[in-house]
Amino acid sequence: MSTETPVLEARGIVKRFGHVEALRGANLTVGRGQVVALIGDNGAGKSTLIKVLSGVHQPDAGEILIGDRAVQFSSPVDARREGVETVYQDLAVADDLSVAANLYLGREIMRRGALGRLGLLDKRAMRRGAAEALEQLGVSIPRVTIPTGLLSGGQRQSVAVARAVVWATDVVILDEPTAALGVVQTQRVLELIARVRDAGMSVVLVSHNMPQVLEVADRVEVMRLGRRTARFAAGEASTDDLVAAMTGALATEPDDGEAHAK
Repeated sequence: MSTETPVLEARGIVKRFGHVEALRGANLTVGRGQVVALIGDNGAGKSTLIKVLSGVHQPDAGEILIGDRAVQFSSPVDARREGVETVYQDLAVADDLSVAANLYLGREIMRRGALGRLGLLDKRAMRRGAAEALEQLGVSIPRVTIPTGLLSGGQRQSVAVARAVVWATDVVILDEPTAALGVVQTQRVLELIARVRDAGMSVVLVSHNMPQVLEVADRVEVMRLGRRTARFAAGEASTDDLVAAMTGALATEPDDGEAHAK
């Protein structure tokens, strides 16, 4: 195991909703420049954990670390300020806005001087920045002025991922990024995830698709019943290993609740 400080770490996260304990001491470790897949059956706690890491929910116990600093996220704005961006399954792109406007949504560039103080946007600068960002990430879009709603599902997903990558400094969390996409569109999104990783960004990938996980991830962390119960190097695991860990057929280590692929 590497001794390098993780770029993002969750330790002993507990989250309750009334009498339901959704997270029961959950852990997650994300190394720099890694794609870490987070998997588990429905109800395992994956969605709750990423919502804690993205500031949507506040934990009842445990801590979140960015590098070696403990941080507290009271809202998604706090998480973004710390360099953690999240792309949820519903994308949250504005279909009626252009690709460029979506990339700068909430972070618009204002015109200089008095025009900017009057609230006028520097649309040319945003178009230029969007085109450069998409080119660097290898995202193929007809033009950045096209309304996002006219794009294919894979292109819309790529725009959402690109927006997160542009503004993240540490980690991009992707919640089921290939759900409801066709084969070709799915492959393009997976290739984009690999390019993001190769550019030095860390990615947390939440997915139910085991073959995709093994294709793109460097490491897989398995959740079951609100806790991390197993960790694998993706190159040393099979789909059967992952399913066994998800269902509890794989025995866990009693000292820290983790099982490691041999």
